[in-house]
Amino acid sequence: MALTILILRLAVCILAFPMYLLDFLGLWNWICKQWFPYFLARFTVMYNKQMASKKRELFSNLQEFTGPSGKLSLLELGCGTGANFKFYPSGCQVTCVDPNPNFEKFLIKSIAQNPHLQFERFIVAAGENMHQVATGSMDVVVCTLVLCSVKNQDQILQEVCRVLRPFYFLTEEIPQEEKDWKKVFLKKDTSRI
Repeated sequence: MALTILILRLAVCILAFPMYLLDFLGLWNWICKQWFPYFLARFTVMYNKQMASKKRELFSNLQEFTGPSGKLSLLELGCGTGANFKFYPSGCQVTCVDPNPNFEKFLIKSIAQNPHLQFERFIVAAGENMHQVATGSMDVVVCTLVLCSVKNQDQILQEVCRVLRPFYFLTEEIPQEEKDWKKVFLKKDTSRI
């Protein structure tokens, strides 16, 4: 048994060695940033087919959060390829934030496929530091499959609180064993900002 475990460990090390070598040479992050958008573009097509009814339900009441301007200002944090765009209400003004600049060409394609939206801009930034987004300028922030993969959730949520207008709605996909989605309603506490 010990020999089997040793052989399996050796096999894993051999298989993972190229990744460790690329990371040591400083190339792994560059490769991931270049190729991850292509992978995600394919993955989101399959994912949206599976989750379409849940996403329609999750985003069905976004229009209720329209601010005083009369147009819904939506910030998508960790926008990726724009997989959620087709589920947003018509006329929605979408601002996208993602730390990977290589998603921009996929976003442009997604916006072209979703003419019911008004694309405002794409900001290359980490969610922990969205200083390019004005304080209190967003009606809704959407982040799906994001908070589970970031470095500092508390900092991101502080930034989300900063950019949202006084009453706001934050939605995060929270996969659970029942594959249920939860909506998280937050009340802005301006005394902490």
